[in-house]
Amino acid sequence: MRRAHPTLALLGAVLLGPATLGLSGCGLKPASAFLPAIEPGTIKPIKNLEGARLRVTSKEFTEQIVLGKLAVLALTAAGAKVQDNTNVQGSVTARLSITGGDNDLMWEYTGTGWITYLGRTEPIVDPQRQFDAVAALDLKKHHIAWLPPPAPLNNTYTIAVSPATQRKYGLTDLSQLSSVPVGQRTICTEPEFFSRNDGLRGMLAAYGLKYGSGVPAKNVMQMSAGVVYNSVKNGKCTFGQVTATDGRIQALDLKVLKDDKHFFPNYNPAITVRESVLKAHPELTPIFAKISPKLTTEVMRTLNSKVDVDGDDPVFVARDWMRAQGFIK
Repeated sequence: MRRAHPTLALLGAVLLGPATLGLSGCGLKPASAFLPAIEPGTIKPIKNLEGARLRVTSKEFTEQIVLGKLAVLALTAAGAKVQDNTNVQGSVTARLSITGGDNDLMWEYTGTGWITYLGRTEPIVDPQRQFDAVAALDLKKHHIAWLPPPAPLNNTYTIAVSPATQRKYGLTDLSQLSSVPVGQRTICTEPEFFSRNDGLRGMLAAYGLKYGSGVPAKNVMQMSAGVVYNSVKNGKCTFGQVTATDGRIQALDLKVLKDDKHFFPNYNPAITVRESVLKAHPELTPIFAKISPKLTTEVMRTLNSKVDVDGDDPVFVARDWMRAQGFIK
């Protein structure tokens, strides 16, 4: 299932874009507000948070729900009275619930903030500079604070191949797309990626290939996101459009090609919170500064896989990871 955050579309288009894809496409049941019993670990109760009411939201796809549960658990351990409002359909809906005051905080992606909410058309290649830019502008324009540091995980579009394909053609980078014979340049993609500016045609152009000739139209197969992964694994297509942190990459042992020309924007998540809430609770920054650096792409793939592949509940996946890191007990 494609995420709502990597988008170059206009704000309103997000509501009709990949964010509107239901959880059934990922095999995920709707998240509940159930919270298992926990005890503080390295995240200790904070006096200013004792009894404070904070409302946490998230978008509706697996990764966002897991991230939302991490925030709920962390704030609970710190002593807050947390209202779990995770699993909201669509980026715009979730964002408006923050700016409009219905929720207090959520994890958001730098690419989404920069391009979708702030209307910038050119992403910044360096992840830290992208974070700094979106944080400064969003605070100025919308009074939304981004808590540093951003997580190193990057949930963006990418292209994957099977291990057999990688061995056959010696593929490691997207620049090597042209080294594969034209007849074998078959690509499985979901319709959203096929039609987007930051999708198939743009990617091909960035890497010196033209849709229709460098990659013949008949070589491109559109299908649902969930089908793409197995189609790559089973050799139905040489290349498959996937999402970098999807757990099925790991589960199916797919090999992700490096975007060596930096075509795809960075989508590093960080906690976003209204400026007024942060002023009342500046301790939010150090709490999440403990968590964010631990969330790498590989870690997130594993957590997503536990939900999408193993069928575990997001809140237990989040709890177990938080315990393993010592944040809670």
